[in-house]
Order: sequence, then C-alpha cells, then structure tokens
Amino acid sequence: MEIVLATRNQKKLSELKALLADMPVEVLSLRDFPEAPEVEETGHTFTENAELKARAAALATGRIALADDSGLEVDALGGDPGVRSNRFAGPDAIDRDKCMLVLDLMKGVPDGKRSARFRAAVAVASPGGRVSVVEGTCEGIIAREPKGEGGFGYDPIFYLPDMGRTMAEITPDEKNLISHRAKALNAAKNVLRGLIA
Repeated sequence: MEIVLATRNQKKLSELKALLADMPVEVLSLRDFPEAPEVEETGHTFTENAELKARAAALATGRIALADDSGLEVDALGGDPGVRSNRFAGPDAIDRDKCMLVLDLMKGVPDGKRSARFRAAVAVASPGGRVSVVEGTCEGIIAREPKGEGGFGYDPIFYLPDMGRTMAEITPDEKNLISHRAKALNAAKNVLRGLIA
C-alpha cells in the first residue's frame, strides 16, 4: 500500500521514512507529486495545520496521506514560537536565524526558567475525507548557545537534561526513540494499521 508524506522537506522526509520503516507500506512524498498544491498553514494549532496538510495531500494524490506540524514551545516566551516556529524569525530565515532569535529573547532568563518542549501533531487522512490526529511531546531546556551538527530547526538549542546533550548532538537513532515526532508517529502507526487492515 502506498502512503504519501505531506512534505517536501528532505530532512523531515528522511526522519519520517526511518520511523515508518517497520510498516508494510511504500512511502511516497509530495516530491513524487509536483502538481500537488502548497498548503498554507492557517491553523491556530499544530493539530489544525497537520489536518489541513493531510487532507490536501490525500485529496491531491488519491492516497492515504500523513502530515505533521510541529514546533518549539518556550514557557518563558509564553509558548512562542509555537505554531509559528517555522516563520518566527521571518519568511526567509534559515534554521540558525531562528535559533539565534530565541536565544536573544532568552538572554536574561535564568537556568531554572528555561523549560521548553517540542510538540508534534500527526494527521492521517484518507482520500474519502476521514482524518485522525495524534500528538507527541518532548520536554527539554533552552540551552545558552547552539551545539551539535545533527537534526534541523531548533535542535541545536534544545537541551535534553537526561541525555546531557542537545537534540542536534544525539544520533538519528537516539532521536527516533525520544522525539516529539517519533512519539506522535508511533501513535499514528496504530491508525495506519487500522486503515491497512
């Protein structure tokens, strides 16, 4: 059975494909469907955005589609960047710009007040219009400076106290055990199994 991952982001695609490797599915992406439209993330929550993207991909491709929306929630910033994580530093910002903006906003925040989490919502949509959404979170702390070359997005400034490293310093296999996206995708696999059956 073919399923479509509603993304064109190569790093996210690699991560999602690895997490779905044990499923009896052929994984395609929007890169395989150049005619599929770009979906504007107009939702006010990760759940709404994941649902928008999954519905659009299922409709455009005629296949079961899986979409995620995720981001960083920093308690000292009132939950920002939150659902605007990707656009927080402006439309043309690269990952480093986003990290540096958060670090700049967190300059005077003491160690005990730097709690944060990554949150992911994963939506599974059928071409017939049925959608299920699940969530996953990963708790951490905003570091004082970026560290690590792995991952993407805010990973270099997201410190994992239990591991003593940032998300960008752990291996892809370690990330796939503890990340917000891994937790949400593991829950989404149960939905997929039901659709496959």
